[in-house]
Amino acid sequence: MDKLNFLEVIAAIAVFVSLLLAVFLLTAKTERKLENRLFAAFLIINAIDISGLFMHLFTDSYNLKAFKISAYLLVMPLFYLYVNAVCYSDFTLKRKHLLHLIPFIIANLILVPRLFLAEGAAKESFFKEMWHSPEMFIYQAIAELQYFFYIIAVFLILKKYKKIYLENYTNPNTLLYKWLSQLTMIFLFIHLCIIIKNIVRYTQDRDLFIWLNIVAGIVFLLTACWFILKALNYPELFRRIDSTLQPTDNFTEALEIENKTDEIKSFQIQQLKNFMAEKEPFLNPSLTIQELAGQVNIPVRELSVLINHHINQHFFDFVNEYRVKKAMTILKDSTKKDLTVLEILYEVGFNSKSSFHTYFKKYTNQTPTEFRSS
Repeated sequence: MDKLNFLEVIAAIAVFVSLLLAVFLLTAKTERKLENRLFAAFLIINAIDISGLFMHLFTDSYNLKAFKISAYLLVMPLFYLYVNAVCYSDFTLKRKHLLHLIPFIIANLILVPRLFLAEGAAKESFFKEMWHSPEMFIYQAIAELQYFFYIIAVFLILKKYKKIYLENYTNPNTLLYKWLSQLTMIFLFIHLCIIIKNIVRYTQDRDLFIWLNIVAGIVFLLTACWFILKALNYPELFRRIDSTLQPTDNFTEALEIENKTDEIKSFQIQQLKNFMAEKEPFLNPSLTIQELAGQVNIPVRELSVLINHHINQHFFDFVNEYRVKKAMTILKDSTKKDLTVLEILYEVGFNSKSSFHTYFKKYTNQTPTEFRSS
């Protein structure tokens, strides 16, 4: 099997896996239909794009091949909308999101005169030299600008998501953040391969051009398989945040200006610590700062500033410190020596063995087993 045939086989498998996953996402019964549909659309457009590697085996339609090229401009907008839908529980599609279609529309419009409206020999001649035409140089410039605009926007969303989650939730689903970050980095790597491939396109090194296509195809195939494994192993992967929440940095200054003396802040801190010690709200594994604010009778924003700036801890760390202290008490209790570490971590409010061990060792410099033995 030569390199071209191998490339066609890889592309065909990648398209099949992507479409299979897209069908699963579109038909799966779930409350998160929007994000599933957006990711399914993302996979379908990617499948259309990569199908260009073997499309010549089934059709000679120049219009279809040109649409395949311009459809690439839908990939990043769909991924951007998907990340928003995954991260924010109240995200919905609105009319303003149609603005994401502008690059795709412009790319098709510039191809209208010399491709879509052309016929016969004129269309064939243009298509053969298309990658050296002014239209395609404009298309590639639009594609690169669009890609880096969206990739930066995605990283900013993930940065904000992580910050808000640490400040407002306990046991945050860092798996979601890591998975989306890894997915974004993989797409960045694939795009770098595409950039190098497009540069090599204008040289005489055809072998390198084919190998770069093979590398991009294999990475895309492995990514699709990886996503399927994630979906199978972590069906409850997502936990999203409310988009109306803001990092405490955005409103700290405004709250500090209000009539909050040091005495009042000290009183609130002591009130909060007493409540945590006596009522033990941290035993709830899904405790959020909104729930704690209602229980301790302090406005959410004030409580967030109190914990994140005056106590100088993320809400996540603040709550887990109490959980670790509770676990230490149980581990030292000789009457509870029959309890396993797993039973203890669930009893004190953790819902993950790895997060319990991480924070216990961070606080005590020992594992739970070592602490119990000592």
